[in-house]
Amino acid sequence: MTTISQTAGRSLRPSSSGGFFGALANAAHALFDRLERRSAVKTLNELDDHALRDIGITRSQIEDAVYGQFKAELTRYL
Repeated sequence: MTTISQTAGRSLRPSSSGGFFGALANAAHALFDRLERRSAVKTLNELDDHALRDIGITRSQIEDAVYGQFKAELTRYL
């Protein structure tokens, strides 16, 4: 019988020094992250301007908000 255990606090994401399989896993992670962000942009683009205003962004700020480049201080001028 084989037992698989995980050390507490250990990340399940492969380290960058994992050789070929680590690089492959990192590439897959990056691809899934990209697909998830594209889906978020699409979903936000489908909202009307009132709904976007409710969450604190304008249509022109959608991609910046999804990709983490949105600056909170910009909302003062909306």
